[in-house]
Amino acid sequence: MSIEIKIRKNEPVDRALRRMKKKLDRENIIKGVRAKRYYEKPCEKRRRKDKVQAFTQMLRRRYAE
Repeated sequence: MSIEIKIRKNEPVDRALRRMKKKLDRENIIKGVRAKRYYEKPCEKRRRKDKVQAFTQMLRRRYAE
């Protein structure tokens, strides 16, 4: 799970950090680490997934018309 960012020639460090943050965000690494910070019971996982699924279905029904 290592991310490698090579700093280009004459590239400011701020821009390289921005590229690294975007890459971390795209690969959901930060979200995964935060989710695994605490143990989540299987019933809580199901409840969370069901809640997300219900929300997406509601949005699909609302904008399908």
